[in-house]
Amino acid sequence: MLIERLPVHFDADPKKVILLYLDPGESERLGRFSTYVDAMSDDQADVFYKETTTLFTHRHRKMNETVLEHAQRGLSSLKGSFDFSEKQKLVFGSFLTKEYSVEAAALFNPSIVEHPDQTGLAAGETRFVLSLRSVGEGHISSVGFMEGVIDGANHIRFTAQGPWRTPGVKSLPKGGDDDHYDIDFGDDIPLPERVIFPQAKSESMGIEDLRLVKFSDGGESKYMGTYTAYDGKSILSKMMETTDFQHFNIRKFKGSEIDNKGIAFFPRKINGQYVVSSRQGGEKLTIMRSDDYMTWNHKEPLQQPTRGFELVQIGNCGSPIETSEGWLLITHHVGPMRRYTLGVTLLDLDQPHKVISILDKPLMEPLESEREGYVPNVLYTCGWMQHGDSILIPYAMSDVACGFASLNTKEILERLLKSKK
Repeated sequence: MLIERLPVHFDADPKKVILLYLDPGESERLGRFSTYVDAMSDDQADVFYKETTTLFTHRHRKMNETVLEHAQRGLSSLKGSFDFSEKQKLVFGSFLTKEYSVEAAALFNPSIVEHPDQTGLAAGETRFVLSLRSVGEGHISSVGFMEGVIDGANHIRFTAQGPWRTPGVKSLPKGGDDDHYDIDFGDDIPLPERVIFPQAKSESMGIEDLRLVKFSDGGESKYMGTYTAYDGKSILSKMMETTDFQHFNIRKFKGSEIDNKGIAFFPRKINGQYVVSSRQGGEKLTIMRSDDYMTWNHKEPLQQPTRGFELVQIGNCGSPIETSEGWLLITHHVGPMRRYTLGVTLLDLDQPHKVISILDKPLMEPLESEREGYVPNVLYTCGWMQHGDSILIPYAMSDVACGFASLNTKEILERLLKSKK
């Protein structure tokens, strides 16, 4: 009875497509493409490409620009030299371009933070940014965004999303490498259109389960998001930082204790150090501390699975929320038949490795209507947000749809303190 599900529901949408480079591999395709295009006159190339634009231009914001970039990438791989006109390059690039539906297979594991722009709102309203894990062809995960406003009565309205989706542009900062890069979006690309698609070998099969937090330090704020990079065989914990959700810095964590997934930052330093909760060994929770927020060599045990509904594993579900009674940490629990539920743990404010109380039963569990999907019986979130006297929880239903729930902060604290350890 602590949880109120809100009448908001949205599903994966296969119409959300981006343009990607279609790698010709080591075959003879690239030579075949170039020979075919080289034999074209400009008029022939113009007619040919207009047929393509009729089918695809309305589906993308910057199609010609992207196709030309792909043409240049292909030309740089050719051994011979071709002096193509722009029209010929557009034809050549069209053979090296494909559409990718980012949500074709699944949409799930949302995280939420306050939007950097809180202007123009009525009393009691909060504008938010929602990140979502999207899965498309080949089970590749990427990150998409939505933005909206929640009012004092917990009514939610979303910003119009528009028809297009656009991936960010990768660049390397000084000293950067494949796992140390930046992603930028143009000023003309609205937030709901932006897609962070894998750009490194370590994440070639997915950017998974972004956990966002608004981090404050000395009066300055920024957004820090931890995620799991997956290359099809192994995982790697990484982070993206941003102040505006337009420019992102991607970095790889270091240290002896970075050995699994599910890392989430506390929203401020504690006793002068950065602190995270983390799932270690794939099945239990720990607290880790760092002086520089990138290197993690120290951990302390926090919570282990002991009850039937969590005996398979437990882990965090996002960054904790600070209250006068302690840190509220949202957790996930896996029990019989790989059934996922959510829970809450109350941690000491100054010594977050100390557990004050653990909710005696699941906070949320999948309803019968939420059990069917890409991965059945899973109810999951990657973060929650304080809003007035309540906490807003976006959550995924069996990896195919998402919704929202609301939790009264005072009520959950009272429940936890009644069962204080």
